[in-house]
Amino acid sequence: MSTDTIPDEKREATDEQYVTPIGNEHAGPHHLEWPATTVNPVRVRWRYAIGIPMVHVLACLAFFPWFFSWTGVVLSVLGLYVFGTLGINLCYHRLLTHQGLVAPKWLEHTLAILGVCTMQDTPACWAAMHRIHHKYSDDRPDPHSPLVNFLWGHCGWLMFHNREFINVYDYQRFTRDILRDPFYLTLEKSENWLKIYAASILVFFLAGFAIGWPLGGTLMDGVQFGSSAMVWGVFVRTVLTWHITWSVNSFTHIWGYRNYETDDNSRNNWLVGLWANGEGWHNNHHADQRAAAHGHKWWEFDVTWLTIRLLEKVGLVKDVVRPRCWKG
Repeated sequence: MSTDTIPDEKREATDEQYVTPIGNEHAGPHHLEWPATTVNPVRVRWRYAIGIPMVHVLACLAFFPWFFSWTGVVLSVLGLYVFGTLGINLCYHRLLTHQGLVAPKWLEHTLAILGVCTMQDTPACWAAMHRIHHKYSDDRPDPHSPLVNFLWGHCGWLMFHNREFINVYDYQRFTRDILRDPFYLTLEKSENWLKIYAASILVFFLAGFAIGWPLGGTLMDGVQFGSSAMVWGVFVRTVLTWHITWSVNSFTHIWGYRNYETDDNSRNNWLVGLWANGEGWHNNHHADQRAAAHGHKWWEFDVTWLTIRLLEKVGLVKDVVRPRCWKG
């Protein structure tokens, strides 16, 4: 069986993998070496090694009173849902990577642009990394298992070159189904996805400036309000979205409870389940990967699933994949 395309990923989520409830015993090795696909000798991925700390530094401007506004705070909080939940959870993860639902192309592409605005790479690259993770979860080829160490699983893996996704020519074999769409191929070219993120920075500043100048009465009032919208609405929101996404890779493979016997260390984590709007019910997800709902018990609250259900009810998405076993 080929390991290159989504049909294989679909076949991984077979009835044989969806198993009975268990206790909380450890399901994987206690320690892993770095993935063998990490380039040897080790090469730093400078775009991320510099870019990630830089955005964190820019987000820290929020601690200076001049950059504070309640509007900025609201933009940051709303952005976690708009860009994180809709862009990453719903589109990058449940729609594109696992094909747990079908959306019209105009909606799919709009949601994908929201995902791009989180600066978590292109949809195809993100999906490729995640499909590799599922195929080799908590084994050495897994690109971000925290069983190497917690920091590696959280964000350290992003800082080093991995032969599987240095560029689109490497990871296209995992995402041919996505890259058949010229829209996603265009995002890969000429750093177009980074240009979209840069444009979002400008949009937030200019929108804030256009509101702040007439409200405050001076040009400097516009600059201050625009800067606040940019710092909170883009940089703070980006950093928070990063750590929310990264916590699924790290926390939920170390701490939590298990509803299902899986051949990895995936766990359901209360905190991540809540702050990641449903992505933290990770053991459920590994047991039934294509299901668009990650919360399998009534109290496993899943905001992303509720959003999908709403979109389904109004006719904007279809063919929504339900879990094979609701636990109630």
